[in-house]
Amino acid sequence: MGPIPLQRDSVQRPGAVVAGQGDDRRPVARTSLPGIPQASAAARRFVRAALADWTGLGLPTAGEFGERLTDDALTVASELVTNAVVHAGTTVELLLRLEDSAGPEPAALVLEITDHHPARSVRDGRAERPDPAEYGRGLQLVATLAESWGITYRTGLKTVWARLPGDDRYGLPDTPAGDEATRRRALRAEGPLTPPAGHAARDDAGWAGRGGLSFLAEASGLLAGHLDEDLVASTAGPLLVPGLADWCAIWLESEGGGPAAAPRLAGVWHRDEARAELLRPALQKEPLRLPGSVGTGPVPIPWPGSATTERGDVTGAALAHRIISGGRTLGAVLVGREGTDHIPDEVAALLADFVRRVGLAVGAARAYTRQATISRILQRGLLPSKVAEIPGVTSALVYEPGDDGVVGGDFYDLFPCPGGRWCFVLGDVQGSGPEAAVVTGLARPWLRLLSREGYRVGEVLDRLNRLLLDDAMEAAEAAALMVAAAGGQQIQGGEQMQDGSQSRFLSLLYGDLVPQPGGGVRCTVASAGHPLPLLLRPDGSVHPAAEPQVLLGVVEDVAYGSQSFDLAPGDSLLCVTDGVTERRSGRLMFDDDDGLARVLAGCAGLSAAATADRIKQAVHAFAERPPDDDLALLVIRVDADADEPGGATAAG
Repeated sequence: MGPIPLQRDSVQRPGAVVAGQGDDRRPVARTSLPGIPQASAAARRFVRAALADWTGLGLPTAGEFGERLTDDALTVASELVTNAVVHAGTTVELLLRLEDSAGPEPAALVLEITDHHPARSVRDGRAERPDPAEYGRGLQLVATLAESWGITYRTGLKTVWARLPGDDRYGLPDTPAGDEATRRRALRAEGPLTPPAGHAARDDAGWAGRGGLSFLAEASGLLAGHLDEDLVASTAGPLLVPGLADWCAIWLESEGGGPAAAPRLAGVWHRDEARAELLRPALQKEPLRLPGSVGTGPVPIPWPGSATTERGDVTGAALAHRIISGGRTLGAVLVGREGTDHIPDEVAALLADFVRRVGLAVGAARAYTRQATISRILQRGLLPSKVAEIPGVTSALVYEPGDDGVVGGDFYDLFPCPGGRWCFVLGDVQGSGPEAAVVTGLARPWLRLLSREGYRVGEVLDRLNRLLLDDAMEAAEAAALMVAAAGGQQIQGGEQMQDGSQSRFLSLLYGDLVPQPGGGVRCTVASAGHPLPLLLRPDGSVHPAAEPQVLLGVVEDVAYGSQSFDLAPGDSLLCVTDGVTERRSGRLMFDDDDGLARVLAGCAGLSAAATADRIKQAVHAFAERPPDDDLALLVIRVDADADEPGGATAAG
């Protein structure tokens, strides 16, 4: 049930959205981005796709915009989204709007970036900055590129907008309409990410203007696209060499290694690859660690001498910057230029801005790694180490948590109970992360306790529903007291608490199995807001095996019922979470037109493990992208004869 993680590149192409009616129609495209570092890269992809779609459809005013304006739009979107993520930390809405010319006013492209934390002010270059390592050029860059910009405050929202005109300030040449190649060459800005081959051809003064701004915006998107610190370093090096330096090296401090642990050399780059191998040993002997007293500015470093060439006759200037994030030193970047005694001030300033972005990317990668590690540990503790083996029954389980680095919302269990019963559970908590872990940590042990106390299937769900409602009420009351003490706003409804927690909604499939003396199994099952279990007979017929009921943790006065039926030898029961049924391919879902039942019907005669594997393969093959949500399924099959071994298997 969790949101689609952004690192899966889930932002779709905007298409041509036209607002208004008649002659007042204006092309508009909008998207919502989560408040994570990768949002700026996703914003750039979205803006590029929107402008390309509008131009391809020949919409009014779109044709007036060339590649230079596209670059500016990408830069403004990237910087404003980054500003919102860093300083507000909420979900960000991005809107693009094309405006026709009106009177003397030229046509324009308007960008609006909205966050949900109006109490946080927008940072600009004139504001006091307690942590300069977290600061980029932000609104200074927007003010340089936009004709006008501003901030609009509404209840609960803050919007920063910028207007980019499509007039002749972009230098559109007066060329024949058919000479599109000439026009595109004239529009194309100098690309800072494809720099000249040697240091002699560098235009250092150019880096202080549009070239430097475009370079930083592009670098921000590239660096934020990685959730591994070594990939961040391997991306940063080629961006610096040979465009800004002849060689560079990046060191990263060990995570939690303490002051005694030497930083490790993450990479060395030289415009001559052979000379990079000469430089590496010398740099490895003396790891670079800059003291905190040097601040965030450049630090001159002695030239490594003969390490850069076999002859030892090359000299130059070298500068180092600390990599900082959240006030902590994460490493250092060292750059060198040959044949000079200093690095120009404009280049040093650009390097400082670039290293700040490296720091943000490395910090985000480390936070993600820590979160993923904690999630794996929590997940192992919240799920059973193994499931029970049932006499005369074979079971197979597939569990694949969503690849988003947080605790998944799906959980399962299969355990024995007194009286010759075995109980099975497949649940799906609303959301993911710590909130999901809390609910799973409550639900699974309580289910085991209630089951072993002899409560019937419906009664177990009744009591678990009461537990979730009581827990949610306590959380709401605690949040209300916090708000009242702080003089804050009143909580509206019960779904979103002031502290950001969610009401504890849970979909659950729960049942028990009782082997019968004459063969087969008596099954009793109840579904609470969960995809219904499917019963597969040996002849290939498939039938739902339960009735739909409301989610747990939603309604107080509800009595859950259950359905009982017999599983004969050769029968299989399939239980899944919505990661299976709601697997998407465009607008289609896997279970549209009973898609799951049709796949299951083709599994007649297969073992539990083979059935589970076939369902899993069908779910994965349904769309090109990997599944976004947690995926869990349980197959329970009654052995066809007494000689067939029972037990439990894992099919994924």
